[in-house]
Amino acid sequence: MNVFGYWGGFYNDPWFWQFPMATLAISMAAFLIVATPWTIVAWLDPVSLRKYKIQQKPFEVKKFLLPSLGRIFINNIILAALLVLIWPLLKLTAVHNNELPDWYVVVAQLVFFVLLDDFLYYWMHRYMHENKWLLRNVHSVHHRVRNTCGINGNYMHWLEYVLTATLTLVGSVLVGAHIYVVWLWVIIRQIEGADGHIGYDIPWNPVHLLPVYQGPVYHDFHHARFKGNYAGFLPYLDKYMGKTYIPAYLNYLKAKNKGLTAAEIDLQNREELNPSRAGRQSSRQ
Repeated sequence: MNVFGYWGGFYNDPWFWQFPMATLAISMAAFLIVATPWTIVAWLDPVSLRKYKIQQKPFEVKKFLLPSLGRIFINNIILAALLVLIWPLLKLTAVHNNELPDWYVVVAQLVFFVLLDDFLYYWMHRYMHENKWLLRNVHSVHHRVRNTCGINGNYMHWLEYVLTATLTLVGSVLVGAHIYVVWLWVIIRQIEGADGHIGYDIPWNPVHLLPVYQGPVYHDFHHARFKGNYAGFLPYLDKYMGKTYIPAYLNYLKAKNKGLTAAEIDLQNREELNPSRAGRQSSRQ
């Protein structure tokens, strides 16, 4: 028996290229389309946008640009290899390319994917912080960057990348989604993954149009403070799953609701921490 010929026959199936391989390619393209322009903005650091910088300190673009691109390339090679290995199992799932469901079914499935993925990601992410081995050997890679830009969204250990990708597909496999819905979902998920690391809280950011997404501030505080704010799309999970909100993030939201920009909030916080210095600055003005 030609074992290699038998195994290779699986990958002559057009469905293999349409389901796992095309999904991986679309996912990565969506991430880069969002991450690239914001990374360029962070590199240039224009004066006009500095008032919107969530962390009022230099971005780490030059230091982590090539490492981020390297991780993206290597992690996707590893993920592609794993998709090849598990294709005989993926082929058995109910994900299909038959008739597209009605629009309201698509919307319901996307909402379900967001809810399920965020719930699962919250617990995975939180466990990666609470388990010392995982934190030290896996998740610490992603946390090397304290002031992130777009391209850093997928700068992570290969194991974390694979686990995150696995969670993304759970909902699609459970409901037997149409492949077009799967593609739309991974695009939305990668938009969030890139935007959550851009480092700017800009009111006119088009991603704010996503009805359940609150922008990059939430995850930016996670990088700045290292602990807390573990979810992705839905920050409410930190309230109900163990009060894991970062207090400074909640204070930021209160100040933002008063109309303050990120730079003004940062200045206010520094003045509260060092009132004597703030007084001297005010007297000089």
